Amino acid sequence: MNNRVYKGNAGKDALDDQGWLLGHFKPPGDIRHSTDVEIKWGVHPRGDQRTQWVTGEERECLLVLVSGTFRVLLHEEDGGDALLEEPGDYVVWGRGVDHSWIAEQESVVLTVRWPSIPGYKAPDRSTP
Repeated sequence: MNNRVYKGNAGKDALDDQGWLLGHFKPPGDIRHSTDVEIKWGVHPRGDQRTQWVTGEERECLLVLVSGTFRVLLHEEDGGDALLEEPGDYVVWGRGVDHSWIAEQESVVLTVRWPSIPGYKAPDRSTP
């Protein structure tokens, strides 16, 4: 591959960088490096949940259900939880919206966030 084209598999490439396929996480010079947008392929076993709520969100986000049943937890003032049950169901939220999530069934979701902000990352699940 060169620095103009990358061919991969989301399921395999998602094993790096907590599932993020594109964004500031990738090294400069890699075609997948971006400060404009982040894209994640998330594979979640039943019962998997975010380690902590995101507060003070500085990005906008689109989360699309590929398979399974996935709940995005939102405060009542933001419309309450979004239950994604059918492939293609999605939710979009903006800056300042606190959120979390739980996989009610084994799920695959595609997440797009913008902009890509270095240093803004959930703790690694392997970290106590």
